Amino acid sequence: MRQTVLTLLVPPFAACRYGCAGCCAAPIGVFWIAGIVALVYGFVGGPLGEFGVSWTTVALGLVLWALAAVWAALVIRGADDDKCRRRASTLCSKILPDANEADPLDEARKAR
Repeated sequence: MRQTVLTLLVPPFAACRYGCAGCCAAPIGVFWIAGIVALVYGFVGGPLGEFGVSWTTVALGLVLWALAAVWAALVIRGADDDKCRRRASTLCSKILPDANEADPLDEARKAR
C-alpha cells in the first residue's frame, strides 16, 4: 500500500527507493517536476496569460504526472522481476567486454 501511494504521489522517490539504485529516477523526476510546473502555471493563466485557469495546461500537467507515475511503476515492477538486489542482475550490472574481444576503435583505425 505504501509503495503504491508513494508511486502515485512522488514517483521519483518511489523509483529510487523500491526500484534499482536510481535506474530511472532522474528522468522520472524531470517528468514529475514538469507536471507540477505545468499545473501551477495552468492555474495562474497558462502561456496565453488567460484570466483564470488554463485547463489545457492543467491537463498537460496531469498527463506528465501520470506518465511519471506509470514509468515509476514499470521501473519498480522491472526491478522486482529482475531481482535487482542480486549481484548477477542483468538490469543493474555493467557490461564488460570479454578478454579476447577486440577493441572496436583499434579495428576502425586499422581500416583507414
